[in-house]
Amino acid sequence: MPPPWPERSPEPRPVSDRFCLQGILFVLDTDMAWQLLPLEPEFGSGQTCWRRPDRWQKAGGFDRLHQVLLADLNADGELDWSRTCGDGSHIRATEQS
Repeated sequence: MPPPWPERSPEPRPVSDRFCLQGILFVLDTDMAWQLLPLEPEFGSGQTCWRRPDRWQKAGGFDRLHQVLLADLNADGELDWSRTCGDGSHIRATEQS
């Protein structure tokens, strides 16, 4: 008779992005060191939570999040555009023929 549960892989289960974000917010809220993050099943390890934002950054996640937040806030009339300024110093100038 086979066991009533599937065989567990020897590899650790990946932590979902949502739970990893909860671990990150927990560390930021409590001002705790990453190494001391409780080993709750949903958080994953402190090292996992510390490395995950780098993966999100490389995938363009923070840029997309910033764009979505700005669009939503603008649609709700929550942005005060009178207090903004533009900085084009990082844009390369091209010659116009």
